Amino acid sequence: MRQKIGRWIIPVLGGLAFVYLLVPIVYIFAFSFNDAGRTNLTWRGFTLENWQNPCGAPQICEALGNSLQVGVIATIVATILGTCIALGLVRYKFKFRNTADLLIILPLATPEVVLGASLLAQFLNLGWDLGFVTVVIAHIVFCMAFVVVTVRARVSGLDSRLEEAAGDLYASPFQTFWKVTFPLLLPGIVSAALLSFAMSFDDFIITNFNSGNFDTFPKFIYVAAARGIPAQANVIGSAMFILALLVVVIGEVLRYRREKALSAK
Repeated sequence: MRQKIGRWIIPVLGGLAFVYLLVPIVYIFAFSFNDAGRTNLTWRGFTLENWQNPCGAPQICEALGNSLQVGVIATIVATILGTCIALGLVRYKFKFRNTADLLIILPLATPEVVLGASLLAQFLNLGWDLGFVTVVIAHIVFCMAFVVVTVRARVSGLDSRLEEAAGDLYASPFQTFWKVTFPLLLPGIVSAALLSFAMSFDDFIITNFNSGNFDTFPKFIYVAAARGIPAQANVIGSAMFILALLVVVIGEVLRYRREKALSAK
């Protein structure tokens, strides 16, 4: 009896946890088809109008565009800087290396309220106007830490003998990096970039501290929640979820095909 219970309890609990995680997503997707009036809190009927006109709610597409711009810029800068820092921390020994490592990890351990308030105080002391620039800088700060941690794990797993072999074949340091090191690091860099963009696009607390009158999509949702989130916000949220799911599925299919091709050789 104990073996039977133990054999079933983990799948059952795992399934319940999975359903619990999917309930909010199903709710958002279902209410994106709601024929909502001023509020989108109760079901009023099925309609496709929200999907046909996702920008129907005032300023929603402007806020979405702002989030995309901030996310893309912050991701590019954070990925480049974070990759360079990860390579430096793993490949080179220098004074205060452990201190630098601690400073990189610190944004991950710091509560977002503390980090957002600290950045706000810094911007105010410098006399900067809060807006697009301050939001981008704030996002780069915390996104770079995620990039460093992700890429560093990839760098630590590289086989240095491959780079040594390239040097024995008279490849220059630049050729070795571009032809050997970078292709091996690329999966980790892409993963870090996707994680960085997701964190930037989703962030509200740090953005709310440092944005001033500049609106992003999470800020729009927060303000709209007081009067009922419009159905168009559910449409955009559902579309982003479907897009992310497609990226994951395509990535897994490509990985499976690559592994199958390698095993066939």
